[in-house]
Amino acid sequence: MGFNKRQKEIVIGMILGDAFIQATGKNNARLRLEHSSKQKDYIFWKYNELKNMMQSAPKLLKRYNPIWKTTYHYYRCQSLSSPEFGKLRRLFYEDGKKIIPEDIVSILKNPISLAVWYMDDGYLYQRDRSAYIYLSLFQDEEINRLRSALESNFSLKPTILVKKQKYRCLYFNVDEAKKLISLIKPYIIPSLQYKLLLAL
Repeated sequence: MGFNKRQKEIVIGMILGDAFIQATGKNNARLRLEHSSKQKDYIFWKYNELKNMMQSAPKLLKRYNPIWKTTYHYYRCQSLSSPEFGKLRRLFYEDGKKIIPEDIVSILKNPISLAVWYMDDGYLYQRDRSAYIYLSLFQDEEINRLRSALESNFSLKPTILVKKQKYRCLYFNVDEAKKLISLIKPYIIPSLQYKLLLAL
């Protein structure tokens, strides 16, 4: 059991996005995926891409939020524990917190990684034809590493914006959004096509 090249590139995109890697020992770890029931097609796509490394197909679960008094339905699946995920855990986590590695420029090189990251955390504003990728609570230095990697490997030049006074994101203006969409369009699954510009 192990990654092929495509699987590793997809997992890199997942880690930059919503995925969590859980340590299961000194050297091993496992990947955990969760998506809302509205994104059923997406989590099953992820599962099928990594099927040889997964424990089982995504299961529908529910979680009650006592504050909002609502029940949230979501899908969850996780991988088998393996040293491959252990290596990625050591690369992308420090003291239990997700980080951007210093050598991200040599890691984030394939458009499919960028596409998965965008499917996880990207948003398109069709009206002004711009795109955003919302970021985890990374430090300024880490965000600058991401920007440098995007420029070096994909000739993308996003700027950093702060939305609603606390959510930092990479902002792609009209021209940069066109370049981004051209790169990732071949990999965007049908149910997430709404994240693409209708016409480039």
